[in-house]
Amino acid sequence: MQHHNLEDIRNVVLLSHSGAGKTSTSEAMLFAAGAITRLGKVDDGTSTSDCDPDEIKRKISINLSLLPCEWKNTKINLIDTPGYSDFVGEVKAAIRVSEGAVMVVCASSGVEVGTESVWAYSEEANLSRLIFINKMDRENADFYRMVNELQARFGSKCIPLELPIGAEDNFEGVVDVLTMKSYVGSPAKEGEMPSSMQDKVSSFREKVVEAAAEVDDRLIEKYLGGEELSYEELNSGLRQAITTGRVVPILVGSATRNIGITSLLDAIYNYLPSPKEREVVIVSDSKEQKIEPSQDGSLTSLVFKTTADPYVGKLTYFRVYNGAIGSNSQAWNATQRVAERIGQLFVLRGKNQEPVAQIKAGDIGAVAKLGETSTGDTLSSQDKPLKLAPIMFPKPIFSEAVHPKTKADLDRLGVALSRLTEEDPTLQVRRDSDTGETILLGLGDTQLEVAAGKMQRKFGVNVALNMPKVPYKETITTSAKAEYKHKKQTGGHGQYGHVFLALESLPRGSGIKFENKIVGGAIPRNYIPAAEKGVMEAAQEGVLARYPAVDIKVTLYDGSFHPVDSSDICFKIAGAQALKKGLAQAQSVLLEPITNLTVRTPEDFTGDIIGDLNTKRARVQGMHPEGKTNSIKAQVPLAEILRYAIDLKSITQGRAIYTMEFSHYEEVPPNIAQKIIAEKQAEKA
Repeated sequence: MQHHNLEDIRNVVLLSHSGAGKTSTSEAMLFAAGAITRLGKVDDGTSTSDCDPDEIKRKISINLSLLPCEWKNTKINLIDTPGYSDFVGEVKAAIRVSEGAVMVVCASSGVEVGTESVWAYSEEANLSRLIFINKMDRENADFYRMVNELQARFGSKCIPLELPIGAEDNFEGVVDVLTMKSYVGSPAKEGEMPSSMQDKVSSFREKVVEAAAEVDDRLIEKYLGGEELSYEELNSGLRQAITTGRVVPILVGSATRNIGITSLLDAIYNYLPSPKEREVVIVSDSKEQKIEPSQDGSLTSLVFKTTADPYVGKLTYFRVYNGAIGSNSQAWNATQRVAERIGQLFVLRGKNQEPVAQIKAGDIGAVAKLGETSTGDTLSSQDKPLKLAPIMFPKPIFSEAVHPKTKADLDRLGVALSRLTEEDPTLQVRRDSDTGETILLGLGDTQLEVAAGKMQRKFGVNVALNMPKVPYKETITTSAKAEYKHKKQTGGHGQYGHVFLALESLPRGSGIKFENKIVGGAIPRNYIPAAEKGVMEAAQEGVLARYPAVDIKVTLYDGSFHPVDSSDICFKIAGAQALKKGLAQAQSVLLEPITNLTVRTPEDFTGDIIGDLNTKRARVQGMHPEGKTNSIKAQVPLAEILRYAIDLKSITQGRAIYTMEFSHYEEVPPNIAQKIIAEKQAEKA
């Protein structure tokens, strides 16, 4: 594989709503470019991109896939991404290492919610874009309806560069608006365009010419003076308009019938920016600085994905922004500040690895078995450790409790979970100290199901995923006093411990406070810690439903002892039992965690979301319109929104997003408390 200069590389991410045909489009492009010799199909599980057993089973992409190919002496690194919103972490990583994007939309389904999301991410990242209207051979495929929809949603800068010849079963090729030639069949044959399309092509051509001329004063003068612009002039004007994001060209075709694919590759080659046209942003401790990329500068590369494989070990994907990295060398991890040994470098195409000696600026590669490096780190040279900004991944919002099925699964669980979270930065693991459960957090239910499947397949760990338990607590509502005497007479030494406790309630969030008010040696000082330990241990299980008791001040104010029969254990038992008696007398209540919820939604769904929140015992605290979206803030009991990711998706067809965080504990309403207590008693029985 030859090396390419910066200007001869295109890093292009494929983006779309789930099911618009990104993976099939990537397959058709690899085939057209001669990188593969036969066309695989997503439905048969034979595509180059979807090579993971989960992807083949579910017929969706779950991971980003690197798919390099050669076109007109240019290296195109296609990155196929998942369309499913649970896997947006992969999309964010792929966008971060690309200069351009191909947005795939389905000619019959139109602009869908996923299309809007990825458009927004592309805007954020300043990506130059092309739109590819795919599935022109499908029933109800309507190119002109789609163009109107795209322009209504994303603005008049979306301009067709091609028009389809025919539609549905009669779709046979495309007309290039600039050359006014037709390209029919697969492989495409160039010819004259159908005369019936003359007027349409001319009116669309006018818009393209105007857009191309607008970027250059010289071209504008020529255009306004009524002179014809040459194809070269139009092409360079258009390239500038597309690279700077002032124009987003619309192309059309059918991936599965391999129509319009060579024109799509041509458009990537002609119009999307090379790494040379984008400055590299370096972050130092104080500020950002921009450098011009070069292949002989100081090494700067970003790790954008890590996969953990039990057979191959760890595979690290990286994009080189400056300089070059060689096989069997050393690099400096500027993020962790450690040196890494670099072994054999690879170029990946799907799951196929091709060893290479070097990867230069602008290009993408992989290396196995790095010790310290994780996703988002910068690999650089030690004498000039430049650091790139890390990738911003979305925060996890959906959680499940992970229950290993056997003792052996439990032993291997920790390793499997740490590998998974290393592989996917949008997954997190935490231990809930209140419920004792191991919690896996992610972006949605499908992502966590896939993670559980992966644990079994890759690490042999079988787990069940359940709804996490809610960490309820108990507290008292009145003051109480309680006395307990622990007394046993046996042959030889007896047992004797005797305490008086006073219980008072404290404000929320105070926990348990123990105070010793013993005077005059009613209990010797050396037994006080034992009594306190008994109180604290007993507080772990309240009297209502065995939840921890909190927000109570416990005062030890009197007691008695026996010079021979008293011991630490006797006072520990007395302290514990006295607390239990006191809790039973002080009218205990259940407390539940309340969260702060913020939902961002297109305004049309505001009413439905608030209606749903009202059924969840929420207190809506305010709404802030921000453009066409609304931000809704509410306080909601955690117990009511354990499945909120799924509910919100169904109310808004996935158009809304939310964040939540713990706020405070408050009393559970009596009717709900009764249910919780009854369930807990049934569980005990």
